[in-house]
Amino acid sequence: MFLTTILYLLVSYIRMQGLLLLVFAKYQHLPFIQILSTKSTPTGLFGFWGNKGGVNICLKLYGYYVSIINCHLPPHMANNDQRLEHFDRILEMQNFEGHNIPNILDHDLILWFGDMNFRIEDLGLHYVQESIENRSYTDLWQKDQLSTAKRCDPLLREFQEGPLLFPPTYKFDKNSNNYDTSEKKRKPAWTDRILWRLKRQPSAGSHTPRLPDPHFYLSLKSYISHMMYTISDHKPVTGTFDLELKPLVSVPLITLVPEGLWTAKDMLISYSLTKDFISSSWDWIGLYKVGFRHINDYVSYVWVSDNEVSCSDGLNQVYINIGDIPETEDQFLLCYYSNSLRSVVGISNLFKIQPHAFLEKDPLGEAQPQI
Repeated sequence: MFLTTILYLLVSYIRMQGLLLLVFAKYQHLPFIQILSTKSTPTGLFGFWGNKGGVNICLKLYGYYVSIINCHLPPHMANNDQRLEHFDRILEMQNFEGHNIPNILDHDLILWFGDMNFRIEDLGLHYVQESIENRSYTDLWQKDQLSTAKRCDPLLREFQEGPLLFPPTYKFDKNSNNYDTSEKKRKPAWTDRILWRLKRQPSAGSHTPRLPDPHFYLSLKSYISHMMYTISDHKPVTGTFDLELKPLVSVPLITLVPEGLWTAKDMLISYSLTKDFISSSWDWIGLYKVGFRHINDYVSYVWVSDNEVSCSDGLNQVYINIGDIPETEDQFLLCYYSNSLRSVVGISNLFKIQPHAFLEKDPLGEAQPQI
């Protein structure tokens, strides 16, 4: 609900049992976000059960390839090797054969987060608890299994993480801020992590380090846990990033304009296509109130191919029905949805629908626009 009040809307989602991944975006970015693939990778019982594994949404953002992964890796202290195997398996399974999408390691950005279940080795329960109480995390960092693995694994080392300046996020008694007081008394650990990897550019020579693309830069602004939430035995973790990029695509595939030619029931829409865009008979244009949450929250829509009234010099026109929309001061916008690309490829500027009382009649009885 909070995201929708600041003009974010749901772009894509994927679920595998208890694993859920949702991608939201501000509406002005919609024409430059193309959902390429959604994929689930179960790694549970015999590699088929989805209680463990990962889910991925692959998209293009202003022309850059971005993969977002949410995962749940095997639990328990002794299963560290299994966790690393599942991490590698999830990564290996993100292939996109037949979709003309590069290997995931060639994507400009991988965001990877979830309950990774890495634990703190060697140190005893009381020492760990005392270190947490004193906010003395240095020794705990050294024995964190993920940090240890990154020191040994070149590929894992390419995934960055912010500093762990918050207390371990597992395991808590439910509805409290107390670490596990059950008979098992599980040792606290940073199980919930957020990692990212930027694509490395080809190096000039064998001794020259490969640096991230200067036109695509991600910086971490905050990496924190939220102790006030007590409904789970985990504490949620959030990361806030700034992404600076030089767009590879800056012109939307579709330009939409509400023409302001109104009748009591219809509104004329003009739209133009770029040369690269291939339309489908299943493409449609939706009319939305500002603040809509999902692409299906239209108040009216029109199938483009079935309702075209004019087509000349690259300019196309259709009518959309507005007769059932109550008079309101709300702002609206138009979105063109491409069925083949599974994405919004054009949006209009914001506008208001004229009240019916302002649609005056001409001598022939036709409603005249009042712009």
